[in-house]
Amino acid sequence: MLEIIIFSILSATILNLFLKKFSIPTIIGYIATGTIIAYGYELHDAINSHELKEIAEFGVVFLMFTIGLEFSVRNLIKMKKEVFLYGALQVFITAAFFSFLAHNIFSIEAKSSIIIGAALALSSTAIVLKLLNENGDINKLYGRKVLGILLFQDIAVIPILLMITMFSVTDKSVSSLLIETLLNAVVLLMGLFLVGKYLIEPFFHQVSKTKSNEIFVGSVLLIVMGASYLAHAFGFSYSLGAFIAGMMIAETHYKHQVEADLVPFRDLLLGVFFVTVGMQLNFSIIFENIYTVLLILPVLILAKILIIYLLLRFATDSRVALKSAITLFQFGEFGLVIFELSFAKNLIDPVIGQVLVVMVVISMIMTPFVLKNISKIVDMFSYTPEESQEYTSPDNNEKLSNHIVLIGYGRLGKNISRLIEKKNMDYIAIENDILSVKEARKLNKPVIFGNAAQKNVLESVNIKDASAVVISIGNSEKLHQICQAVKDLRENKKTIVKVNKYEEQEALSSLNLSHIIVETEKTASAMFEEAIKL
Repeated sequence: MLEIIIFSILSATILNLFLKKFSIPTIIGYIATGTIIAYGYELHDAINSHELKEIAEFGVVFLMFTIGLEFSVRNLIKMKKEVFLYGALQVFITAAFFSFLAHNIFSIEAKSSIIIGAALALSSTAIVLKLLNENGDINKLYGRKVLGILLFQDIAVIPILLMITMFSVTDKSVSSLLIETLLNAVVLLMGLFLVGKYLIEPFFHQVSKTKSNEIFVGSVLLIVMGASYLAHAFGFSYSLGAFIAGMMIAETHYKHQVEADLVPFRDLLLGVFFVTVGMQLNFSIIFENIYTVLLILPVLILAKILIIYLLLRFATDSRVALKSAITLFQFGEFGLVIFELSFAKNLIDPVIGQVLVVMVVISMIMTPFVLKNISKIVDMFSYTPEESQEYTSPDNNEKLSNHIVLIGYGRLGKNISRLIEKKNMDYIAIENDILSVKEARKLNKPVIFGNAAQKNVLESVNIKDASAVVISIGNSEKLHQICQAVKDLRENKKTIVKVNKYEEQEALSSLNLSHIIVETEKTASAMFEEAIKL
């Protein structure tokens, strides 16, 4: 078994290093790794083990949790039209059309057709948002439309998973199952809502006072797994509980730090899930149906693009509508999740399932190449000029650019912030003392709670677009970690660091930071200047 684990890690690492050169997402590398392992070690039977599936499912749990973190009620209200109008229409119309095709053209059973249609209506949130953030298009008009639709698609995953659970139950009537599900949902949601409203914030407040990262991470894992287990106990999926837990924490001061701490767990376990997907690919079935795949895939992609284009064309110009539609052409990772759960509950025929999984994977491979050249593609069909409008993001941090990032909001940080405010400049501060953060928030100061040594926290304040970074913390041990993280993200851009003594300046010299100010030197110089004035 150890040999298989080592080979798996080696294969995934080498494959993803190669695929990254072509901007192909790591998901594809994990799926390919699973296929290599399955055929190399003849493990097709082993992947059906209950233990491995439980571990893989928790990758989806953590993905749903981090998505829940983005679903603060305030953000949804600000984007209500994009999310609940365009997003809802896109999912329902696309799902209905694909379900109709599956049932009437390919004679697939009704329940299976509904699941297939719903899964293919979803696009890849992970790939699309990552690429849009990297190229800055998330701040364009079409980026807003895409983001809104993706948000609703993520919400739609929950009822789709519930639908799969309902379809798999055969010993109860539909009406009794609906009533039971509704009652359980009300009890679960009310319980988690009360916990989130009255217990989460005080609990994290006590945890943050320990200044222990291990205890903080452990408490987050406790909440995620506890909420997941509670949802499962009420007959729902683990993912539903994790999603609600994410929404609860999104309303607290701890969102950014929690997100940074959970990303490694999410990505690792999600990788395991996609490895299990790859292990189930049967190439003999795929090759037998390769012409079906090559014929049906372009038709489904064009149909999805056309539906989204027509929906958005009523609300915006043709170029924005077309760019949005092409951006969302692919089928996403949650399609794979839905198909995997459907296989396990015998709701989709294995041969049909293999064809569907291959189509999803191929569309995901195509996505980076399409989005990289989307303006050129749209130019072939639209003669309207490139849109220049940008929108105000629902998250205040996302709209910041050419701002100053303060790391440390102690006495020195507060004084610096006052000077910045006098100049009417934008800034945002990162502080790991929750009392200071709460005090600043009461005064409407732009201060977030987080560990600035973690790159995810730095990225959440758009540090790459900042005009300068000012680091003023008293903890010498963390100073080097923070400076290293800042340098990795900003290369040689302006970074001003305050150190307490010359030894700390020497330790940071290898990072080639633009400005290192020794506190004792500046204090001595100021005191000497005052002395000679007398």
